[in-house]
Amino acid sequence: MGIKEDVIYEGGPHIGDLILNILLGFTVICLPLTVGAIVRALWLRYRITSRRISITGGWQGRDRTDIIYSEVRKIVKIPRGFGLWGDLVVTLQDGSRLELRSMPNFRGIYSHIAEKAADRTGVPLEAIAA
Repeated sequence: MGIKEDVIYEGGPHIGDLILNILLGFTVICLPLTVGAIVRALWLRYRITSRRISITGGWQGRDRTDIIYSEVRKIVKIPRGFGLWGDLVVTLQDGSRLELRSMPNFRGIYSHIAEKAADRTGVPLEAIAA
């Protein structure tokens, strides 16, 4: 019998990101941002649990990345959309970075990931949450 995973967040990017970028798309200059937001809304999905972070994305949602909290070295949050959603950048032990773009409730998810990573790695919370 496996260990139970509690789901903290499961879903896609914040709908405000899509709406804002569609509005900006009426200017030709911001058209690439609009296309990016539409692709994220269609195929990007996050699953944050008590044990791992899973990201499904790429063309038609065919790529999947799973990381466990003991791999997290640092996490940074960047507010977007007047603070309604934000981006999280997770730096892993090997130096690679994982971006979680347009996360709803990004502050709560940021706190959850930082606490779990601190528990799993033994590194102080202040060193992980930058």
